[in-house]
Amino acid sequence: MNLFRTKSIASIKAQAADGEKNLKKTLSRFNLINLGIGGIIGAGIFSITGTAAAQYAGPGGIIIAFIISGIACGLAGLCYAEMASMLPIAGSAYTYAYATIGEFLAWIIGWDLILEYLFSASTVAVGWSGYVVSFLKDYDIIIPQALCSSPVNWTEEQGFYLTGAILNLPAMALIAMLSGVLIVGIKESAGFNNIMVIVKVTIIVVFIVAGLAYLNMDNLTPLIPPNTGKFGEYGWSGIFRASGIIFFAYIGFDAVSTAAQEAKNPQKDMAHGILISLAICTFLYIMFSLALTGVVYYKELNNSAPAAYAVDKMGAAMEWFKPFLKIGAIAGLSSATLTMLYSQPRIFHSMASDGLLPKIFANVHPKFGTPVFGTVLTCFFAAIIAGTFPIDILGELVSIGTLLAFIIVCGGVWYLRRSNPDTERPFKAPYINWVAPLGIFACLLQMVFLKSETWLRLIVWLIIGLIIYFAYGMKRSKLNQSND
Repeated sequence: MNLFRTKSIASIKAQAADGEKNLKKTLSRFNLINLGIGGIIGAGIFSITGTAAAQYAGPGGIIIAFIISGIACGLAGLCYAEMASMLPIAGSAYTYAYATIGEFLAWIIGWDLILEYLFSASTVAVGWSGYVVSFLKDYDIIIPQALCSSPVNWTEEQGFYLTGAILNLPAMALIAMLSGVLIVGIKESAGFNNIMVIVKVTIIVVFIVAGLAYLNMDNLTPLIPPNTGKFGEYGWSGIFRASGIIFFAYIGFDAVSTAAQEAKNPQKDMAHGILISLAICTFLYIMFSLALTGVVYYKELNNSAPAAYAVDKMGAAMEWFKPFLKIGAIAGLSSATLTMLYSQPRIFHSMASDGLLPKIFANVHPKFGTPVFGTVLTCFFAAIIAGTFPIDILGELVSIGTLLAFIIVCGGVWYLRRSNPDTERPFKAPYINWVAPLGIFACLLQMVFLKSETWLRLIVWLIIGLIIYFAYGMKRSKLNQSND
C-alpha cells in the first residue's frame, strides 16, 4: 500500500461535480468575502490583541507583529487562492495536500485542520463569553464567576490546575445556538454572518477613529520594550512570539477555501473572497492595535475585554459608545465562531468522502443540504473545550495548527507548478518561486517562536491522529482500495 499515492486533479473535480455528494451552491462573492471577514475579525482583535501587547510585544511590537502575520498570510493567501480556484471542493488544505503530496500527509493536514477549526471555535466562544458577561454586568445582570470561567488553567510554574470554576456556560451556549443555525442551512447562516460582519466592522471603525482622537504618545513609549532577559518577553523575540500567538486571528481566510463547493462561481470568486477579506482585515488589525495601545498603556491591557477598557480610559465623553462596542464585539465574535463551526464539518465531509472517516460524516441532510452529523459532533466537542479551557491555551494551539496548514499549502502550490504545469488555473499566484518559499519561511519562523508546551500539545494531537489513520483510515481509503 502506497501511503503517498495522490488523487488526480481530474478525480477531485469529478468529486466536486458529483450531484449526490454536492453541497448546495448558494454563496456569492459578497458572501465569501464576508465569510472571510467574519472568521478573521474575532477574538484576535477583541481579546488576544491586548494580551499579546501586554505580555509579549508592547505597543509598537503588537503592530509589527500584525504586519509580520499579515505578510505571512498574504503569501499563503496567494497560494490558497490558486489552489481554491483549481480545486473547487470542500476540504481546504486537506484536499490540496491529497492532490500534491499524497494520502498520508493529507491525513496529517486534515487532522491538523480539525485541531485548527475545533479549537478556534472554542477560543472565540471563550472571548465572546467575556464580552457578554461584561455587557450584562453593565445592566446589573451578574453571572457568577464559577459559571462563566474555565475550570482548568495552566502556567509554566504550576502546569495544569483547577481554578474552582464549574464551566464557562455562556461559551457553551453560543456554540449550541450557532450550530443550530448551521444545521438549518448555509444560505441562512450566510445571511446571519453578513449582518454580524456589517455591525462589527462599523463598530471597529468608530473605535479606531475615537482611539486616534484620544491617542496619548506617552502610552507608545517605548515602542518596543527591551527584552526582560527571558526569551519571548518583549524585544524582537517577544514580537515574533506575539505574531505566532495572534496568527490564529487570520484563520478566517482559510475558512473561505472550505466553502469552495458551496460557492456559485468558485473559479472566479474564491480568490476574491480570500484576498479581499485578508487585505481589509490586516488594515483594520493594524489600525485597531495603534488605537488600543495609544489610549491604554500596554501593561494594562492584559484582560479579557481590552477594547472596553480602552473606552473607559477615553473618559465620560465616550461613555455612550461602550455598550455599542460590546455589542460590536459580541457580533464579531459570534460571526467568527459561526465561521469556524461552519468549516469543521466540511473537513469531515471531504475526509469521509475519501473513505478516511466513517461515511456518516459525508452524508448531507435531504432538506437542509448540510452535513448534520459532522455539525452536531463539532458542536459537542467545541462546547466541551470552550467550557473547560482558557483562551490563551486554546489560542496558541490554533496558531501552530494554522501555521502548519499554511506551510503545506505553500509547498503544494509550488510543487504543482512543476508537476502539473499545464493544469488550468483560473487564478495564478504571481512570482510563485518567491511567494511560496517566502510563505513557508514566514510561517515556520513564527512557529519556532511559540512555546515548547504548544509544540508538545501539537505533537500529542498528531500522534492521536496517526493512531486513528493506521487503525481505520488507511484500510478504508477509497483511493488505496481502488489501486490495490
